[in-house]
Amino acid sequence: MKIADAGTMWKSFLEKTEFLFEDADLYFDVVVLLVAGMAVTLTGLLLFPVYSGLIPYYENGVYGLLLFLFGLQTVSLGRTPAGDMRRTKAVLVLGVTVAAVGIVACFVPDVFTLVPKVVLIICLCMGGLLQLLQMLVSKDKLQAWLGYGGIFLYLAPACGAVYVFSMLAGLLVWEQGLFSASLTAISVLVYGSSIFVVAFLLQKIYRAYPQAAKASGDDFGLDADKAMLLLTGVFMLILGVLLVPVSFGRLPFSGSAQLGLLMVIFSIQMLASGGTPVGPFHRTWLVILFGFVFAALGIVSCVVPNVLVPFLTLLVGLLNLVGGAAGLVKIVVSAVKRMKEADAVPTVLVHLSITQFVMNLVSILFGTSMLISNLIPGWIVGVILTANGCVLLYLMRLLIRIDRLRSDIMEAEYGK
Repeated sequence: MKIADAGTMWKSFLEKTEFLFEDADLYFDVVVLLVAGMAVTLTGLLLFPVYSGLIPYYENGVYGLLLFLFGLQTVSLGRTPAGDMRRTKAVLVLGVTVAAVGIVACFVPDVFTLVPKVVLIICLCMGGLLQLLQMLVSKDKLQAWLGYGGIFLYLAPACGAVYVFSMLAGLLVWEQGLFSASLTAISVLVYGSSIFVVAFLLQKIYRAYPQAAKASGDDFGLDADKAMLLLTGVFMLILGVLLVPVSFGRLPFSGSAQLGLLMVIFSIQMLASGGTPVGPFHRTWLVILFGFVFAALGIVSCVVPNVLVPFLTLLVGLLNLVGGAAGLVKIVVSAVKRMKEADAVPTVLVHLSITQFVMNLVSILFGTSMLISNLIPGWIVGVILTANGCVLLYLMRLLIRIDRLRSDIMEAEYGK
């Protein structure tokens, strides 16, 4: 009887969790909003124990994380604090610059504080005001939404709340004593909740009208995956350069926020495409769940210094080690298979394989250095990570080139 009951319970459990293995359909715009909503909401929740003196608080980590997300939206979608724009070279440079300021803010405590604070105030206050005015005036927004009816009627107040609380958050960054401690935390919580509501509404709208989810156009072939590759390369490049003076004691460094921001990058890749540090997977709801867990761990590590450092050091080290080793095995097997087939391989694909080989080798070195402290001198780790950043940027360039070649071939065949 007990065995039968256990079998029934197990069958029921499998039926209830079956959806976890179904393909997820989260749109990239929604992914960024969900991570931003998590960042703001968790910060609001953590502010209660922070103001009570129960846990420490790393201000630069919060500012840097938010700036990185602003930069990511700009680079990947053309969605700037001032509104949607075509992703021209100037817009991409602006987005990368904002993200880079956020990355440095996370890494360097105490020294680099004024610039990220000013940039964040501009993004929150001026961005919120400009987008609120655009929503009220533009024929494509409030007027159109009211005409469409249905779920669009909820989008107007939700977006309005995000813009208003964005301006309020900017004022709180400018003058932290503007409200009482509890009211400040509640305001941040409401801001985060309003971002979640907008993300939920956009997901429903994009499912009904997929064409509305298209990113702003560009002339570079920079889709969401390549935008993440670009910013990950910038992250590694900055980290590597900064680790050299840090290793000689010339610069303070926040390992907690560095690990936290890296976990957030991992989470966005998992949520957006199913790409994980150990290789690509089908983007099922189970992968999405792990992505949210990674995001939560990363956000907490950015906000609360040092608490999660031992655990995240072990986790990130293992992920890099396993992912790099798996990548090397895959490349070697693929190369042996091509040699047996004796087919001519295009030069660009040879360059791609070499680049991926180097990238995975560097990943193994980075993971090993995290798992075994003092195995590799800090300045050498900095050089390795700088090289990794350069390799990632070169990989992005190769992938764009391959996409263009594939597109040209398809056009030529279609023309015939």
